[in-house]
Amino acid sequence: MTQTLRMTFLNAAGNRVSISLDNPRDNLTQSEVEAAMNTVITKKVFTTSGGDLVSIDSAAVIDTTTTEIIAGS
Repeated sequence: MTQTLRMTFLNAAGNRVSISLDNPRDNLTQSEVEAAMNTVITKKVFTTSGGDLVSIDSAAVIDTTTTEIIAGS
């Protein structure tokens, strides 16, 4: 199983923008994720076609299970 932290922001145009990070730490807290997301916003780490990221929309850890049907070489 693979885990991904998906952080979703709103940009200046009001559009949702998601940033995904693989293999997040198991015991992440809401306050840690909020602090990281607020840093991304205040430091203007990313910009989008709809402008800078301006607010937090949501965050989730996504668990993905992959079942291989045909193995590649």
